[in-house]
Amino acid sequence: MDEHARLDAVLNEVGPRLRRIRRERGATLGQLSEVTGISVSTLSRLESGGRKPSLELLLPIARAHQVPLDELVGAPPVGDPRVRAKPIVRHGRTMLPLTRQPGGLQAYKVVEQPGGGELEQRTHEGYEWLYVLSGRLRLLLGDHDVVLGAGEAAEFDTRVPHGFGPAGEEPVEFLSLFGPQGERMHVRARPKRG
Repeated sequence: MDEHARLDAVLNEVGPRLRRIRRERGATLGQLSEVTGISVSTLSRLESGGRKPSLELLLPIARAHQVPLDELVGAPPVGDPRVRAKPIVRHGRTMLPLTRQPGGLQAYKVVEQPGGGELEQRTHEGYEWLYVLSGRLRLLLGDHDVVLGAGEAAEFDTRVPHGFGPAGEEPVEFLSLFGPQGERMHVRARPKRG
């Protein structure tokens, strides 16, 4: 079924749903007309499918029946929004995916233990944003050596040589958003002030 046919099917179900809701509430077309300001003939044609529903007609009806607009149009229920991805553990770094779909913008909660050795800078296509939740994160970005504390953020083009990890003997917990080149956040990394 194409999108146009799917839309027509949804609209065709609105009239019977309006009639059912009105009857469940024990209201007549006349009573609903008084409350909504919509004529009895328009309400009757909406319920019989003789008139296409519009927002200007459905909103007052939803208010009168005290139901969400979604219920009047039969919107599908929203699926479970929780992300249940398995943690990825590599070289003392635990990454918990916060996004479900591969490709595009990816989000991770990262916990990294100290002792991973010297930071190695790498380059690749993309753009990254880091936000420190707890601990301290050392970020080597080109010629910059930056230490970020809890509540601080950095943003950078990943074509610039970069590496990051715990700054000291405590674990660091941070959020990482990574996206293809061009999907950029708007927080800038600042060099550490001496």
